[in-house]
Amino acid sequence: MYVIRLADGTLRVPQSLTSEDGRLIGNAYVEVQPDDPDYEQWLPEALTEEEVAERRNRWEKENDELEREFLAFKAQQEDA
Repeated sequence: MYVIRLADGTLRVPQSLTSEDGRLIGNAYVEVQPDDPDYEQWLPEALTEEEVAERRNRWEKENDELEREFLAFKAQQEDA
């Protein structure tokens, strides 16, 4: 998950919710406004929605070899 900078300057920051014993309950985004004290902390790593989409598209186009390796590994595990 990425920190996403919206056109109005709002940041969407990923946040995970875990149970008391550490199990993941869920992932979500929290909106952080420019006047929020934590805003400057998150801003340097923020990507625009377009940059996130570009990364997703690039990953989908360039992951063919990795996907083949994973599927071969998965098949090997299922046969064992």
